[in-house]
Amino acid sequence: MNLFSLTGKVAIVTGSSRGIGKAIAERLAEHGAKVAISSRKLEPCQQVADALNAKHGAGTAIAVAANISQKEALQQLVDQTVQQLGPVDVLVCNAASNPYYGPMAGISDEQFRKVLDNNIVSNHWLINMVAPGMMQRRNGSIVIVSSIGGLRGSPIIGAYCISKAADMQLARNLAVEFGPHNVRVNCIAPGLIKTDFARALWEDPKLLEARNAETPLRRIGEPDEIAGAAVYLAAPASAFMTGQTVVVDGGVTI
Repeated sequence: MNLFSLTGKVAIVTGSSRGIGKAIAERLAEHGAKVAISSRKLEPCQQVADALNAKHGAGTAIAVAANISQKEALQQLVDQTVQQLGPVDVLVCNAASNPYYGPMAGISDEQFRKVLDNNIVSNHWLINMVAPGMMQRRNGSIVIVSSIGGLRGSPIIGAYCISKAADMQLARNLAVEFGPHNVRVNCIAPGLIKTDFARALWEDPKLLEARNAETPLRRIGEPDEIAGAAVYLAAPASAFMTGQTVVVDGGVTI
């Protein structure tokens, strides 16, 4: 058995029209999975799906628009994936929100709730939509893209860090619940990655220079450098791993 083969597997990746999510979807497809590409807008998703179908063959990917803040939209994402690709074997909860930069004292209630709802509650919803089928088949891997923000404090993205710490605990709790059914739940905690989502943290040359100086590898990461961890967690290679958080940060947290 190829430890990294995903042939015959069906995956959903949220927030996969760009950045880390797109890189994960591309690599899952490369290793044989069929992938549902999803984000808020259909057109960017369709572009990614079309590229994957052109590269790996028709039927490799579908595009489904879904706003993670809407439970009905997430259910539609799962339903369309099952109808068009088959039962879901791999779920990657990648989509997240961070509408506020600054101290916690300045965040509005609406902003705080949005962070918690989109980064924790939506994952809870989506996981519970796919987990029953996985448990029935006694096979499945759920991956939550967290952040090293969940491992330490921050003076500017505190609410985001709180939500990402909660995602790690969500994975631990669900790993305990789902483990007897051979369904695994793990997190990836990226460091600073060069994406549009994190642009505010790396586009300032002085901030970037300071960050690079405190990173053992002396640079920030690229989206594709997170995708390998996702392939590992989705594949048979990680069959005895659950409830864990894989830190991929260039060494920053050490």
